[in-house]
Amino acid sequence: MQTRRNSLPNPLGAAVLCAFLLAACSGGEQPGAPAAPPPPAVTVLTVQAEAVPLVAELPGRTASHLIAEVRPQVTGIVKARQFTEGSEVKAGQVLYQIDAAPYQAAHDSARANLARAEANLYAARLKAERYAELVRIEAVSRQANDDAAAALKQGQAEVAAAKAALDKAKIDLDYTRVKSPIAGRIGRSTVTPGALVTANQDTALATVQQLDPIYVDLTQSSAELLRLRRELEAGRLQQRGDSVAVKLVLEDGSEYAAEGRLAVSEVTVDEGTGSVTLRARFPNPKGELLPGMYVRARLPQGVRSDAILVPHAALSRDPRGNALVMVVNGEGKVEARTVSVAQSLGERWVITGGLAAGERVIVEGLQRARPGATVQAQEGTSSAAPVAAAAAPVAAAK
Repeated sequence: MQTRRNSLPNPLGAAVLCAFLLAACSGGEQPGAPAAPPPPAVTVLTVQAEAVPLVAELPGRTASHLIAEVRPQVTGIVKARQFTEGSEVKAGQVLYQIDAAPYQAAHDSARANLARAEANLYAARLKAERYAELVRIEAVSRQANDDAAAALKQGQAEVAAAKAALDKAKIDLDYTRVKSPIAGRIGRSTVTPGALVTANQDTALATVQQLDPIYVDLTQSSAELLRLRRELEAGRLQQRGDSVAVKLVLEDGSEYAAEGRLAVSEVTVDEGTGSVTLRARFPNPKGELLPGMYVRARLPQGVRSDAILVPHAALSRDPRGNALVMVVNGEGKVEARTVSVAQSLGERWVITGGLAAGERVIVEGLQRARPGATVQAQEGTSSAAPVAAAAAPVAAAK
């Protein structure tokens, strides 16, 4: 019995032996040690310096090229209104007819006074000529001759005064026909036939505005103007010609078909806003632009010869609001780079500082890229279409 018990195999020892054999077969690997993950893959874009037109988008409002408030210059009752509200009127067109009866009577009276003065002058001239001959032969006294000469001069003065009174009466009579001083579009009328109007009253009868061409008043900060001048003087910006073309973006986001030109720049800075007013002139043959409309103008401000373009997705902001891009250096590690952004051009940002040509900017996989981490960079493809589309307004403005 004792001999049979010793010949049976020990279960615990067999288990230990199997484990040892399995460990030996596994090549000595220690269980529980995970394999190191590969570096995260990111897509990069190798940036290059290129000439980029800088375009400022400035807010503004449209203003009439000419504006005239029509007021009566004589007092009277409005007999008729001779225009359609909102229509186009010509310079010199009669807009209102004021009752002309009293002014016609004054004109006729002034004409009669002139005729009487001319008759008196005729008699005085004959008398003066006659006395001038008689005084030579001493047929009349010198005093009588002097009185006749003075009467002649008085008659001449009375004729001149009568002519002036007739001219004044004629002008007043003509003012009863209220005319448009300029050509343009007339607004609503503030009076109706039968209303009493007075000479040079405060309230205008109507307003005429010339809308073709039309002005657009733009505002730009004085600090931005100083920066542009410094960059032009330093040669970093190149101005294209003396005549500055302007493109207009309407309130609904559409672009105005016609191109305008910068007409004048204000010579003083607004103390309240710190801005300078720029005035551009646009053709408006169809009357699409109306006074007071809010618009945005694209104003070319030169060409940056060493600008770098990066996609919008490549740029982020730090807690302080500074612009950042992630760059993969020569060792394959990520660097956070603070850059200077001039403006948006199509689907890209125009970078004017902080990046150099030939550097690789991460455009995809930013969520996997941390500063100092090693990444696997893959070169992406870039399309020049957004840049061309964004530069199209400037190219058209040459």
